[in-house]
Amino acid sequence: MDLIGMLAEPARRAGLEARSLAVMVRAGLVGVEPPDRLLRIISAVNDYGPMGAAPRIAALRHGDYPAIADERGELTFRELDEQVNRLCSALRAQGLGVGSSLGILCRNHRSPLIAGFAASRMGMKGIWLNTAFSARQAKEVAEREGVELLVYDEALAEAAAGVEPGHGKVVTATEDPAADEFEQLIASGDPDLPPAPERPGKMVLLTSGTTGTPKGAPRSEPSGFTLPGALLERMPMRAREASVIGPPLYHGTGLTIALLSIGLGSKLVLRSKFDAARFLDDSAAHGATTWCVVPIMLQRVLALGEDEIRRRDLSSLRVVFCAGSQLPAEVAARSMDVLGEVIYNMYGTTEVSLATMSTPSDIRAAPTSVGKPMLGVKVKLFDDHGKTVAKGGTGRIFVGTTSPFEGYTGGGGKEIVDGLMATGDVGHFDDEGRLYIDGRDDEMIVSGGENVFPREVEELLLTHPAIDDAAVIGVEDAEFGQRLKAFVVLGAGSITAEEVQQFVKDNLARFKAPREVMFLKDLPRNPSGKILKRELATMQD
Repeated sequence: MDLIGMLAEPARRAGLEARSLAVMVRAGLVGVEPPDRLLRIISAVNDYGPMGAAPRIAALRHGDYPAIADERGELTFRELDEQVNRLCSALRAQGLGVGSSLGILCRNHRSPLIAGFAASRMGMKGIWLNTAFSARQAKEVAEREGVELLVYDEALAEAAAGVEPGHGKVVTATEDPAADEFEQLIASGDPDLPPAPERPGKMVLLTSGTTGTPKGAPRSEPSGFTLPGALLERMPMRAREASVIGPPLYHGTGLTIALLSIGLGSKLVLRSKFDAARFLDDSAAHGATTWCVVPIMLQRVLALGEDEIRRRDLSSLRVVFCAGSQLPAEVAARSMDVLGEVIYNMYGTTEVSLATMSTPSDIRAAPTSVGKPMLGVKVKLFDDHGKTVAKGGTGRIFVGTTSPFEGYTGGGGKEIVDGLMATGDVGHFDDEGRLYIDGRDDEMIVSGGENVFPREVEELLLTHPAIDDAAVIGVEDAEFGQRLKAFVVLGAGSITAEEVQQFVKDNLARFKAPREVMFLKDLPRNPSGKILKRELATMQD
């Protein structure tokens, strides 16, 4: 880097931090504090890092305001912070500390958050395990990540059965509250703040795992304001409101909004399982201003029908944060027709974190785009040789953020070009700077010499009134090399395979029409809503 570049980068970062701070003040994440409280806030951040300090800061600023509402009732910010302290004390008594690994195998309720905050406050690694794991997967991942103590839900006992950490297992979310070992562990600890660790903790999230065993993707806690600033600059979330979380907390989508809500001093509404009708009921009961969903959850809400949705009071709803998998353009547009101008669709991956976000105005103007790069994010397109793609061209998507991925825990990482990381997707920009995802770089097929991305066909199929859900994959073809195969879930109407094929031919190039159409009751998905195309590839008519 030349001298000008060396001087420009710190200036750029300082500008980003200043811009982020202004956004955070406007949202209420940062406020004017009395001197004594300000000193305690600064001390907490210095001692425990952003995540370890988050419940402490929220307790100082919001005290007896409700922090979490779940199946066991409500917990205030003051109570949340005290429980985190008590758990830290109990973990220290068991010989755990800086560098130790705490495994979390829990659905959505207070326990995983308390465990995650305590791990950070202790300088430990918090390993967030997928609640859909089989016993074999849970054992394999726990051993690979070096889990020393496991906190798990009673309902997930079968998955936890093969995990044998050195410091044992602690069950929570028990049918009988008196048998909740995690709550007993908390009660045994000291409520005072623990000593500051030598270094801050880390969160280890897992890749989505549509193929093979998910990889661990550790990430250091952000040291600046850019991450929350990037989200709050696009979304009108404010302090002391209420957020309803649909996706599992072990997934980056749910955890991101949960942590942001805690930071804002907003009530976090959690349920161990997602149910669309109950999700609406919770939203109305708590006056929710923010939803956090993955696309399939939004589809299930819409499937209830407009009358069922409109009979609840959703007048407070201002933000529907959607991420985790592809949001079909038709679903995005229909959601805003029913819910209002409230859809915010974020594109990112476990590895790169935030990349782009489509606001309601973006969705109306360009419904198939994923919006523009977020604050502090660089997005570029490169060809297979690492050369920048010309304006208007299609290329592999690379992203650079202020919170870099550190490589998989089992070794290896993602391809880096010019300091930016590969997402694994292919896309293009429009003249307004909006990004479009054309497909996965490993999903593109060549059919009769033509490049074809399944996503374009999927988007089209979802616009047909008889089709509720659809997925498209490439399959071998003796004549064309590869062709497309469509998997279709019907709604109230009916359509034949031949009509599906003709519908594609009428709207896209004829070579994009699927050779085969298979009708399914449901598409196989992982808990974050991503379609398991590997399973589709094994299905026979």
